[in-house]
Amino acid sequence: MNQPAASGLLTADARDNVRALRSSQIREVANAGLGVPDVLAFWFGESDRVTPQFIRDAAAAALGQGATFYSHNLGIAPLREALAGYVTRLHGPTTADQVAVTSSGVSALMLATQLVAGAGDQVVAVTPLWPNLVEIPKILGADVQTVGLRFGAQGWSLDMDQLLAALTPGTRLLLLNSPNNPTGWVMSRDDQRTVLDHCRRLGIWIIADEVYERLSYADDGAAAPSFLDIAERNERVICVNSFSKAWLMTGWRLGWIVAPDALMGDLGKLIEYNTSCAPVFVQQAGIAALTQGESFVQQLVGDLRASRDHLVQALSALPGVQAKAPPGAMYLFFSMPGAEHSLALCKALVREAGLGLAPGSAFGPEGEGFVRWCYACDTARLDAGVARLQRYLASR
Repeated sequence: MNQPAASGLLTADARDNVRALRSSQIREVANAGLGVPDVLAFWFGESDRVTPQFIRDAAAAALGQGATFYSHNLGIAPLREALAGYVTRLHGPTTADQVAVTSSGVSALMLATQLVAGAGDQVVAVTPLWPNLVEIPKILGADVQTVGLRFGAQGWSLDMDQLLAALTPGTRLLLLNSPNNPTGWVMSRDDQRTVLDHCRRLGIWIIADEVYERLSYADDGAAAPSFLDIAERNERVICVNSFSKAWLMTGWRLGWIVAPDALMGDLGKLIEYNTSCAPVFVQQAGIAALTQGESFVQQLVGDLRASRDHLVQALSALPGVQAKAPPGAMYLFFSMPGAEHSLALCKALVREAGLGLAPGSAFGPEGEGFVRWCYACDTARLDAGVARLQRYLASR
């Protein structure tokens, strides 16, 4: 509790839960690059390409028609219907009553967590993991336990026995991100079934962050395995998604939630008290993405696969670098000399090599010893970055 300062003025401290949140080390490295000329930045999770023209045109047309007013908390009906159809095509029958539109995928994660977890609840998260997802439950006063992925000869993998042991009758919520940021790990269908059955028996909620589901490099070209493929729509499963990655809409801040329809009334209240609603002209852009963008998504995945393979081959030729091609997402999470102090390494790479990577420690203690490289760009840019890394390593 804040106490009066000696001067008689009240202190201005935030809540302890907020003060204890870790700051984004990705932003810390990016800030270190401010003022440094000619930095090749691969630290953020976005493509260097702009949103497709047909999506931008849809937003412009909506603005031209005056779509600047509030909408329903859960989203405009045409977008919810389009999302229900999209999810149905990928994962089985889903109705608009089970879909909510949110102002970004980040907001969707916060809202989903607010729905089912609170102060004192036990939450389990599989890490390394995008820091927002680990910190959100802490804002709400929950206790977070982590289960770490492991890096080996075949890349990143999950010890299922370790995860199941962590999911006890006292656990309220499991947080899973697959395909995973930062590692690119993808949870198998068999492992999903095992986890779902275990959580059913113990009454544990699952929040599945499936933002990267379309960025999957399976030979059949299908989306990554989803809990929506195997769970009933009225179960304790909430799936979160976003337009940011598959349609290159990071700056548009548009996401969605698929959840039991029994939760939608309460979810609508939470949206009202968080953001009220997503902008209508942005929602219209989302409709265009869903209804016109399938060929674009497929082309994007092909381009990303080519960039992934190119980067893995180039980095593997450098001394001391260990890199494995991940089965999903848009990142390479690899080890290299100096990565045991990854934050210091990434700051040095910015200053001395003009190369911007994300430190592994940004994704939790389990990520230390690695760095993340977003490969959502053309191979010429990747080659330029690898050349800078090669010169840096040679100078050491």
